[in-house]
Amino acid sequence: MVVFMGTFARTSLAALVAWLALFQGYLVIVNGHNLNYKEALTKSLIFLEAQRSGKLPPNNRLPWRGHSALDDGKEANVDLVGGYYDAGDNVKYGMPMAFTVTTLAWSAIAYSSELQSARELGNVRAAIRWGTDYFLKAASRRKRLYVQVGDPVKDHECWVRPENMKTPRTVLQINETTPGTEIAAETSAAMAAASIVFRHIDRPYARRLLNKAKLLFQFAKSHKGTYDGECPFYCSYSGYNDELLWAAAWLYTATHNPMYMEYITEEAVSAVVDEFNWDLKYAGIQVLLSKSFFQGDQDLKSYKDQADSYICSVLPQSPYYKIPMTPGGLIHLRDGANLQYVTGASFLFSIYGDLLREFNQKVLCGDKQFDSTHLLAFAKQQMDYILGNNPLGRSYMVGFGNNPPKQAHHRGASVPISDAKFDVSCPMSFVRWYNKNVPNPNELTGAILGGPDKQDQFSDLRWTSVYTEPCTYVNSLAVAALAKLTYPVKP
Repeated sequence: MVVFMGTFARTSLAALVAWLALFQGYLVIVNGHNLNYKEALTKSLIFLEAQRSGKLPPNNRLPWRGHSALDDGKEANVDLVGGYYDAGDNVKYGMPMAFTVTTLAWSAIAYSSELQSARELGNVRAAIRWGTDYFLKAASRRKRLYVQVGDPVKDHECWVRPENMKTPRTVLQINETTPGTEIAAETSAAMAAASIVFRHIDRPYARRLLNKAKLLFQFAKSHKGTYDGECPFYCSYSGYNDELLWAAAWLYTATHNPMYMEYITEEAVSAVVDEFNWDLKYAGIQVLLSKSFFQGDQDLKSYKDQADSYICSVLPQSPYYKIPMTPGGLIHLRDGANLQYVTGASFLFSIYGDLLREFNQKVLCGDKQFDSTHLLAFAKQQMDYILGNNPLGRSYMVGFGNNPPKQAHHRGASVPISDAKFDVSCPMSFVRWYNKNVPNPNELTGAILGGPDKQDQFSDLRWTSVYTEPCTYVNSLAVAALAKLTYPVKP
């Protein structure tokens, strides 16, 4: 017993020394380059509040935002008030909204103590609940899920703040005859993950979420079909097998019901991938299920192996590394919201890095081994680039750090409150508020924008949306990494 305790103490001390060595740069960067991770964490959550639709609460922190879309759902005789606008427009898309909530919930589960110490856990829970309250409305009718509010074509023809929009609030749904497996399963995953967040603080609410998650999973599995109604804006290129597995993984995590394990090990289709985003969930599933493998579920070994393959394809030191990088060291997969792939990698590298440390595991890539310190260092390097440690020396988070963007491609941020009552036609709205090369009058605090191109260059102009448009899921994926960076040693 004495030997065990002594070994444990020496191991803990060694781990602490390693962590302090790894994050010594973090302390220098904060003091020298204003990379204050706690500030970035706080602001990343404020941006999600800027994306709220519906009747805003009294503690709304953005004075330029007001109530909006209070009649949503009226066309279909259902209450669909609430939820989130996905990006710089005024449409509510079910798929990215659900992924935003799922990843926020996972952040709250994995980094509860860090978020609590940063005094942000309440704000994360509020952000999750803003989404799940809406999903409960959207899934209120049996074997039916409302998946979109707003006409994206008409919406994109007008540049007005959501509080004053007059474009159609068209309602789209999936049902038994018009299935949408991806959206139903992603919404199931969001509600299952959120039920874990709320189970100890609001048990009845958590039970409602979990029960609805179970029904949606069965609905998704029984009525298979890809829903194209959100195309060309959110098309499912990866198919629905990843979302079904994602939902089953979260339902198993929430319930430990063998039924979901049976689906995961016997029915589900998995794949080796090298990215994680709102459309492609396999890497996230593999990291999530790896924890159960480390805890003794040997049937899940293949998922741990696939998680390792993901790491090996992304980590630059790996012999199997194949992800494109900019000269400055940023992941660059595609133009247009590219930073979603960066925050997605930082998200999984943070969570998997902590799992490797907790269970004393390593990743084997050919003849090279990598431990938690390698993964966490890479997550940090990618987030540091976003926050200002890059060739241009500028931040890509609005309102944070050195020379942050001033012209986010965002309707609400670019229309002055003083113009709120102006009745402007849609064509003139672009003349008045979109085509002017001036800073936005309203700061879109905390928004992580699309980011630089593959040569590390950036255009801070409202109309260059591939560089300047924000998305909720870019920020939701940043929360875990920022929480980890705020407290590199667990509080």
